[in-house]
Amino acid sequence: MSVFQALLLGILYYLGNSSIVAGPVGYYTIYRPLIGGFLTGVILGDPVTGVMVGATINLMYIGFISAGGALPGDMCLAGILGAAMAITGGLDTEAALAIAVPIGLIGTLLWFGRLTLDSIFAHLADRYVERGEGHKVWIADVLLPQLMLFVLTAVPCFLAAYLGASHIEGAINALGGTVLGILIIIGGMMPALGIGLTLLYIFKGEARIFFFIGFLLAVYFGLSMIAVGFLALCCAIIYTQLKNAKGGEVNV
Repeated sequence: MSVFQALLLGILYYLGNSSIVAGPVGYYTIYRPLIGGFLTGVILGDPVTGVMVGATINLMYIGFISAGGALPGDMCLAGILGAAMAITGGLDTEAALAIAVPIGLIGTLLWFGRLTLDSIFAHLADRYVERGEGHKVWIADVLLPQLMLFVLTAVPCFLAAYLGASHIEGAINALGGTVLGILIIIGGMMPALGIGLTLLYIFKGEARIFFFIGFLLAVYFGLSMIAVGFLALCCAIIYTQLKNAKGGEVNV
């Protein structure tokens, strides 16, 4: 693999994680191993193998969900590097799958590191606003986070792709089971944290009653989430219309 090809793979991984540069399309296309594997194959000159390996890896993440910031595994990194190792190393899909699993776990390091460091930029934006420099908020909201994201995604992916499977295996062995085990535990706690943060915005004011109504409908009446969602939309519209008719404001 040439340096240029490895660099393209690093940029591909960055685009799969960047909601600003690639937009939501990147998350629903490049981030998925099937598409990421195909594009990796195009870059390396073997799109057929890229699709086959990417589709196999995609099966592992068919029920993928990132609740409350939790990430069970980085399927974008697994798809790109798994396909790359299969093409450059002549591996079959089973061998590529065995490599992709720990690669996806290593990707969670980058994910949690990104979420942690992004909090710094949020406080920086607050300081810009406090100083009356609202025109500089984009620096903390766009420029610096994207530069950090490029360093955390493109650089490691470039190095892993260029150096090859042996160095990836060495990194996995160096981390051992302890570090990855800690990440799995943290990932299991993240959904609870996300739900707690959501409740901070929901469980207050006059909106509290709707939280209990939704709980009753879902648990005791057995309604599906779609049915509860439509009922919640109808209640919100009626509630807003009644408050506006009385000349009041919705206190949420």
